[in-house]
Amino acid sequence: MRRPQVRTRGRPRRAAYDIRHGRLQRSLSLLTAAGSAVTAAEIFLEHDRAGFGNRVMWWPVLLGPVGLAAGIAGCTSERAARTALPLASAAIVANGLQGTYLHVRGIAAKPGGWRMARYNIELGPPLFAPLLMSMVGGMGLLASALRREA
Repeated sequence: MRRPQVRTRGRPRRAAYDIRHGRLQRSLSLLTAAGSAVTAAEIFLEHDRAGFGNRVMWWPVLLGPVGLAAGIAGCTSERAARTALPLASAAIVANGLQGTYLHVRGIAAKPGGWRMARYNIELGPPLFAPLLMSMVGGMGLLASALRREA
């Protein structure tokens, strides 16, 4: 399908036009790729510090490169943005929600549990870190639903 040419001068006007008309698929795909890479690196460092005590701790580390590849593919190909990106992003969101549940359980398992919530949230597993991963996956899902920039 051919898109109508918009007569605007300069990149800022073009970007403003794309934003107003919901054409952010390529940009959000790249942001998903970058967010997946950075988040996976951070998760690796934190889970390595914990000694990867549970095999499930490897899942978000392994999903990082999947999100990176799907984000780059979504930027270069509209077909990949409609197929691979939402699948990878849904897996990332699901794993982030699972991680939130496991981190809540980890805080509860610390001495004092939720009765010493302030102490255990600060020194236990980070409560909101897995939600960051879900947010990166959510960006990918949003990118797959938006229209492509011209």
